[in-house]
Parts: sequence; C-alpha cells; structure tokens
Amino acid sequence: MVCCTWWFMLFLFNAMPASFPQFVTEAITGPLSDPPGVKLHKEGLKAKHPVVFVPGIVTGGLELWEGHSCADGLFRKRLWGGTFGELYRRPLCWVEHMSLDNETGLDPAGVRVRPVSGLVAADYFAPGYFVWAVLIANLARIGYEEKTMYMAAYDWRIAFQNTEVRDQTLSRMKSNIELMVATNEGNKVVVIPHSMGALYFLHFMKWVEAPAPMGGGGGSDWCAKHIKAIMNIGGPFLGVPKAVSGLFSAEAKDIAVARSVAPSVLDKDVFGLQTLQHVMRMTRTWDTTMSMIPKGGDTIWGNLDWSPEDGYNCTLKKQRSNDTHTAGKNGNGCLDSSGKGAHFGRIISFGKDVAEAPSSTIERMDFRGATKGNNLANATCQDVWTEYHDMGIPGIKAIADYKVYTAGSILDLLHYVAPKMMKRGDAHYSYGIADDLDDPKYNHYKYWSNPLETRLPNAPDIEIFSLYGVGIPTERAYVYKMSAAADCYIPFQIDTMADSSDQCSCLKGGVYNVNGDETVPVLSAGYMCAKGWKGKTRFNPSGMRTFIREYDHAPPANLLEGRGTQSGAHVDIMGNFALIEDVIRVAAGATGEDLGGNRVYSDIFEWSERIDLKL
Repeated sequence: MVCCTWWFMLFLFNAMPASFPQFVTEAITGPLSDPPGVKLHKEGLKAKHPVVFVPGIVTGGLELWEGHSCADGLFRKRLWGGTFGELYRRPLCWVEHMSLDNETGLDPAGVRVRPVSGLVAADYFAPGYFVWAVLIANLARIGYEEKTMYMAAYDWRIAFQNTEVRDQTLSRMKSNIELMVATNEGNKVVVIPHSMGALYFLHFMKWVEAPAPMGGGGGSDWCAKHIKAIMNIGGPFLGVPKAVSGLFSAEAKDIAVARSVAPSVLDKDVFGLQTLQHVMRMTRTWDTTMSMIPKGGDTIWGNLDWSPEDGYNCTLKKQRSNDTHTAGKNGNGCLDSSGKGAHFGRIISFGKDVAEAPSSTIERMDFRGATKGNNLANATCQDVWTEYHDMGIPGIKAIADYKVYTAGSILDLLHYVAPKMMKRGDAHYSYGIADDLDDPKYNHYKYWSNPLETRLPNAPDIEIFSLYGVGIPTERAYVYKMSAAADCYIPFQIDTMADSSDQCSCLKGGVYNVNGDETVPVLSAGYMCAKGWKGKTRFNPSGMRTFIREYDHAPPANLLEGRGTQSGAHVDIMGNFALIEDVIRVAAGATGEDLGGNRVYSDIFEWSERIDLKL
C-alpha cells in the first residue's frame, strides 16, 4: 500500500502542469512577487562585478578518486552531497572514506576524496535542497553566467592551510579571481562567503598577501586591486557554541532529542549500529570543525556571572532599525523562575541546578591534572574508538566534577578529552585576543582565520557586509548529564529533561537559546561589523566600511512555499528574496549606503558595547 501510494503521488506530481503549485499557492496567499532577479532586470540592472561564492562546511560536494575494496565502483561518485546513496548501502565503508587520518588530518592511506568543481559543487546539497542554486539563478536573470561566477569549492574537512598544501585551492582561487578581473574590464569581484566560508576567506585574504612559501605572494595591495565587497552570509566570525557540543558529545539540539527518545538506536551497541560513536570518530578527524570553536574567551562570550546577552527575552521580537543602534528596547529583564537571568556564559553546565546557581555556591574540582585511569576500550570498541576510551572512569568523573565551563575553559576541556584532535587544531587555529598585532608571531597562518588576532588588508575601498538571519532560537549554552554506562558509549549527553518552568525562559530541552539564525548566534555573526571592525580599529587599520543587514525570520505560510522566501535560517536564508536582492544590487555596482546602510532587528549594537575589548 505504501509503495502504491508513493508511485501514485509521484505520477500525479509528474503529470500536473509545472505551474500548478504556483497556481495553488497564489489561490491561497494571493499573487506572488517577482523573484529578485526578474524584478531587478526590469529595473535595468545588469551584470557588472564578477562574483565568487565561498561555500561553508558540509555544503560542498565531495567525490571519490581512490578508495579501498569496499568502495569498488564508486570512482568519481559523490560520497558527500547528492543522494547520499552510499551512506545507506555501505555505511561503515562510507565512514571509513569520509574520515581523515587522526594524526595528520590529511588523507588516510589508500584513500583520496576530493571536492567537486564548478557551480554544481554546492548549488544543491541534495536533490531538491538548494544551497546556492536560487542565488545563481537570480544572478543569471541580470546577465551573469559561468564566466562571471566562480564557486571556490574546497575540501571543507581539512584545515584551511592544508587545502593549499594538498590541493592548491588557495592558489586556484587567487588565479581565478585575477582572471575574472582581467576579463571583465577590470571590475573587481564581489565575494560571497557562506557560513564557515567567511572564516576560510579571512584566511585567504591573509594568505594571498603574505610572502611565499607560507603565503601566496600577491603583495600588500592584492586585495585592494581585486575585491570590491565581501558579503558574508551567516558568518561565524567568533565561533559557535554548537561546535563545542558537537566535538564534546557529537550532539546538537535536535540530535540530543533523538538520543533521548531512541538511545538504543543512536547510543548503544544494538544491532551493531553505534551511530553517534561512528559520527564522533569521523567528525573529530575533520580539522575545520575546530575553526568554529568560540573565540575570544570570557571577554567575548562571558563568564560564570556575566555575558553580553544578559537580560535577553526569548519571547519578544525587535522592531526594525536602520540606525547604528536598535530602537525601543523591550526585551530586558525576562527572569526565570529562580529570579535570576540566564547565565549564557556557562557554555557547559553539569546539571540544571549548576546552570542556575550563584557562582559563589558552585564547588568545583579542577580536572586539568586529574589522572585519567584505566583504558575503557575493549576489543569490541575498536571500530568506534574515540578518545573517551583512553580516559577511564576517573577521567570521565573529573570532567563532571568541574561542573561548569565557560569559553575560557572550553579549550582545556577539549584538550583533556580529545588531545590528538586538539594537537592538530593547535597547529592550525587560535582562539585568543591579540595583545600586540605587530608581534611577528601573528604572521603565522594559525591566526589568520581569527578576526581577533589578525588585521584586515590595507584596502579602504572594500566594503564588508554581515548578512544573517535573526528571530530563531539559536544554541548558546548546554546543560549536560552523565550517560548510562554501556560498552563503547559516549559518557556525556545533553540533558533534554532540563527545562525551566518559566515560559519566557531561554532554557528548553537542556539548551539555552539566544537570538540568531538557528546555527550562529547574533553575537558571533554581527560583533565584528558592529564594533570590532567599525571605523579604524587595530583589527581594521585602513577603515574598511562595514554594514550589518539582518533578515527577520518568517517561516513559509504553507507547504507549497517550500522553504520560504523570507527565511532567516542558516541555510534557508540563501533563498531569502531580500538577501538575494541586496547581493544582486551590490554585484551590479551598488554600495552599502545605496542599500540603506545598516538594517538591524536584534540587540547586536547594545551587546557589542557591553564587551570590553581594546580596539
């Protein structure tokens, strides 16, 4: 019956006129507006500046060039992206080939997985699930084509500098940008990074001007000569707390819920699945996940008693403001049932009582020097080995006994539970705040993707945009508990039973939420353009102009609208008509002032002012 119903629905879908879904949608919601490309074409806008797309983590396709015997027949077939067919057919083989070497962070012996090239690399993540496709189609409406659009695809699993070492990806990006400028009447490029692509392009700007062999040798004026604007979409400039939970327990909010509902499927050795263990083993070999660990420590993210978002009301929305500061503050002072505001600076707390308690009452035992004890691993765990299996019960208990972790102690935590992973990370990334940017140590590539430890290029004519969604609960801090002991288990998990009785509390299902795009909190996406780079600062010595454009989330009105045209969600925003219009106008020659300057719905300017950082 299920199969017959499915085939009948598929027949109807293919038999109906292509315009039928639009006809039904218009009958329900009224006439649809023109797509941005059609609208701006009618206004007379034409292609001018070449555009460069820089995809983020997981959205770019990866294909197999060499593999083990279990992958026979998969040469140049997509292992990541597309239908993900091989994940279902041969899951352990897929995990084996998607994993990198745990010592080097590069290819394991006998395996070569490489990024797909061209616009098809990231136009769709899976059939019907667009990433860049809608933006590409709308740019085409005003005259763009493949010679004026370039997808800077790269292997998003490996460390930024290693994409150059292994694949010469940074050199290819440099050459392609130079070619596009030279063949388009000298018009500079508009670069559009999405998500982690914003960090990757920060790294590129330092690399391209740095002398060889560490850099690209383009000289100190390369960016000024070749780039008009950088329009970052959902850029996690200061990291994301979600990266911490992913590395710590292979969880995010949705996974935590599934883990609590079906622990025998995701967590335990039933049917040999051990799903989360395999996910952790694989993702901990992806060095780029460490690029999104929160940066700036307690200065940016807060401590046990303070955070920039203190007083945030999870139930209220802001009115739009075009000024540099939001108008009409109406969200402060929403208190939970204990009479205290949420402690967002406590990124990990073991227990709801610890998350809410006054810091003076929390008794902690330092884990840093704790003896890890006997190895937990046994012969049955070898296929799903994680570094937790080297810790022993005393080491695991020491983690929980420390009780609460802020951004300042998260790095020590990760070094303790995943030393091999963090050893690779220490070679490629840094998470601090520079005291003196003239110190020669900051010429090293490990600092280039941290905006708090590097300078923007000397290019005052470049405009930098932060474009991101707001109005969606976004993960900021977590309440954890110890997992029930089992073979090959992950010893910690988000406590999904931790909820506040206060309806306006930000604690839901063991997760404290703040304003953001469902993945990147407003603070991370907006701070640098709101304050860190605003005007001439030590991080922006040439005074590049910065603009914040926020897009208030509105879900689709009905299923026929698909993912909607006003979404502020981290990936769905790529189909947001207002964002696409902003991008097209800048690509056609407009400036940030032409767009109307800043458009802000959140408290980003107020929160930024609360951060005491020398600029």
